[in-house]
Amino acid sequence: MEPGAMEAKRRCRKLMKKAPFKVMVVDDSAFMRKVLREIIQQDSALEYVGMARNGRDALAKLKGLKPDVLTLDLEMPVLNGLDTLKIIMAENPVPVVMVSSYTQKGSEMTIEALAAGAVDFIPKPSTWEGEQADEIRRLLPLKIKKAAGARLQAIPFSDEPRVDVVEGEEQLERKGSPVVSRGMDRIVAIAASTGGPRALEEVLKGLPADLPAAVFITQHMPPRFTRSLAERLDRVSQIKVKEASPGDEIRNGEVYVAPGGYHLLARHDGTIFLSNAVTVNHVRPSADVMMESVAEIFGAAVIGVVLTGMGRDGAAGMVRIKERGGRTIVQDPSSAVLSGMPRAVLQRDSADEVLSLNRIAAAIVRILDEER
Repeated sequence: MEPGAMEAKRRCRKLMKKAPFKVMVVDDSAFMRKVLREIIQQDSALEYVGMARNGRDALAKLKGLKPDVLTLDLEMPVLNGLDTLKIIMAENPVPVVMVSSYTQKGSEMTIEALAAGAVDFIPKPSTWEGEQADEIRRLLPLKIKKAAGARLQAIPFSDEPRVDVVEGEEQLERKGSPVVSRGMDRIVAIAASTGGPRALEEVLKGLPADLPAAVFITQHMPPRFTRSLAERLDRVSQIKVKEASPGDEIRNGEVYVAPGGYHLLARHDGTIFLSNAVTVNHVRPSADVMMESVAEIFGAAVIGVVLTGMGRDGAAGMVRIKERGGRTIVQDPSSAVLSGMPRAVLQRDSADEVLSLNRIAAAIVRILDEER
């Protein structure tokens, strides 16, 4: 194991044993710093230890304040949140919860931050009255405590320019044309939550453009952010990725990401159905809903995959996939940012293979080759 990973694991074990968790707030808005400080101070398991007005200020204060978790604004003067995060993850990894806007630019930068090592994010409400404000007051302490137990690895700093979100001709040609799968041969159903965007990149980068299966993904994430996630995954992988739409024809060599706020299901006619029915496992989209849907329709032709995340979503779905004769793969909990979802599958004895993240794509390809 890499020395940095060993140190991160030791640090995580230490964090899980102690409370309160020390939290530092980084935001250029005095109003936001005040609001976030008040939310943090209302939870006895959290300790507010200080603030910074921008990224450069944060980097200067980190060593002295020694926070267990950082809340980090994305758009700041002097040094923005994304560049600050990259420096932190390269030099001295600390669990980071990004605070982002609901704008398209904000969602794109948030996905990039998650890929760069942020543990989680929370959108700023457009108003501090009503449901949106209540939501951030409820969720922020939970996300901070969850982040405190994350497994981190140092990520080398890269100052490469961001990739344009518009596909060029070369990329379109590389992905080629998918094969229409009337009477679908195979389908891969992947579940992920905290730490998922980075894990999904790792898996999808290992899948070929001509994959003889379709891929369904449920990543716990709110609306708008799932579209930005799909666009980023499409840019960095060979296989075509899109946010799912109602009525999409399910095709081999295509990946369909469940939109935030909707469960992703398959129909018997080989098309996609999106449901805004009640939450399952407190989430929508739910991996259990997705997996039970594809298991019911495609039976033994399903490969279920559960990646990093907190909670139990996906565990019941993996049981159903096995009952219908499908195959199941679980990320080794020791390689997950948060191990709750993988461990829930193992507790139900529904994993055919338990693999480190970097071996999952090859396992999917191998299973598809074996069963052609």
